[in-house]
Amino acid sequence: MTSSRTTPALTPDTPPTGLDASRLHPSVCDPVMDSMRLLSETAFRHPEAISFASGRPYEEFFDFADLHRYLDRFVAELRARGVPDQRIKRAVFQYGPTAGVIRDDVARVLATDESIHVDPDAVLITHGCQEAILVALRGLFTSPDDVLLTVSPCYVGITGAAKVLDIPVEPVQEREHGLDPDDVAVAARRVRAAGKRPVACYVTPDFANPSGHSLPPAARRRLLRVAETEDLLILEDNPYGLFGREGATFPTLKALDRSRSVIHLGSFAKTAFPGARVGYLVADQPVVTADGTTRPFAEELAKVKSMVTVNTAGVSQAMIGGLLAETGYSMRAATRGLADLYVGHLELTLECLAEHFPPAAHADHGVRWNVPTGGFFLLLEVPFEADLAALERSARDHGVAWAPMSMFYVGDGGTRVIRLGYSSLTREEIREGITRLAHFIRASTPPRPSASAGAGEAA
Repeated sequence: MTSSRTTPALTPDTPPTGLDASRLHPSVCDPVMDSMRLLSETAFRHPEAISFASGRPYEEFFDFADLHRYLDRFVAELRARGVPDQRIKRAVFQYGPTAGVIRDDVARVLATDESIHVDPDAVLITHGCQEAILVALRGLFTSPDDVLLTVSPCYVGITGAAKVLDIPVEPVQEREHGLDPDDVAVAARRVRAAGKRPVACYVTPDFANPSGHSLPPAARRRLLRVAETEDLLILEDNPYGLFGREGATFPTLKALDRSRSVIHLGSFAKTAFPGARVGYLVADQPVVTADGTTRPFAEELAKVKSMVTVNTAGVSQAMIGGLLAETGYSMRAATRGLADLYVGHLELTLECLAEHFPPAAHADHGVRWNVPTGGFFLLLEVPFEADLAALERSARDHGVAWAPMSMFYVGDGGTRVIRLGYSSLTREEIREGITRLAHFIRASTPPRPSASAGAGEAA
């Protein structure tokens, strides 16, 4: 039997069926979620521009031969441990254990480099640090009344993940020299006074993205005391901790943690190479399950990961595992030369800024900057609105790109501040880029009335 119902034919004039943006999840349409894409599009539109906009690692040391060597070293290491080839093949080629195949190796590196001593069961290998953030948040936040505290300005990945999971965020504003732990306590009490529950506070204690600030040792201990007093967990993100001056780095919060108040988030994106997409979290907080068994929180979070990415790619873990074996399980020793390079880039950027904008003449040019002691970023205050429109002019007309700081704030802030990332540039690009930036800043700065003109008007 032939149906009498027919489907109307589509013609070039048939309007497409659309989706109402108001009915989509807010994370899809929120312009704040689009900030990193907009920066990338600026770079694509103006490929000739020298870009201080990103926080990518330095690329000149990448070598195709390393990939094969790391993989071969990983296989050799497992064979030396007596692991049969069939199991090694499965670890590299197959779906693997959700919690990861290099947990022992990461635990060993953390003990060597950071004096973080945890069982491998407390380590979860993730698809980059961004998944570690997402999984940790999903495991901790259970109610619409649960609130995440975060330093502001902050890495957009934490606020983006919170937006995806519908987690409300309460900002803790950085002061001129970084986060004040007392402000975290005030924010936690403010949240409770509103009838909600502060659950965790996100911080990057070392060379923070975007500000470059670091927490001094005394402030780290105060923050841990605040966490205990206010019943908070600390989400410690540590992508840049190895990239300070030799002998001038501080202990991580997790290394100082005596009450298991810290979940430590890490990644090999900056220390090895971002293309591997291997991150991890350390969550040794004991969880008592329904059957009375006690397991580390990381083991429970693996259930969430299994529904997000199933497992972290075995071949990526193998390459990182081979790299770790090759370095003697110390990324701090392996990246010492790279850290010196980044410190040199920072010092050169500061020197070039001082040449173009002498600090003693701040009243004339209105430009100043902070002075981090390591990491990938610094902040530059400018005497005009540093928004996306200004970025477009800078890249198009002056051949230099940067990141507007307003993108990194929870709420308003940073409208006249830009973030400069110097990590991926050569020394020649830094010199030329700061020269171009100086030309753009002068072209964008409103004229200042001279003292003599002011006196004449007054007369």
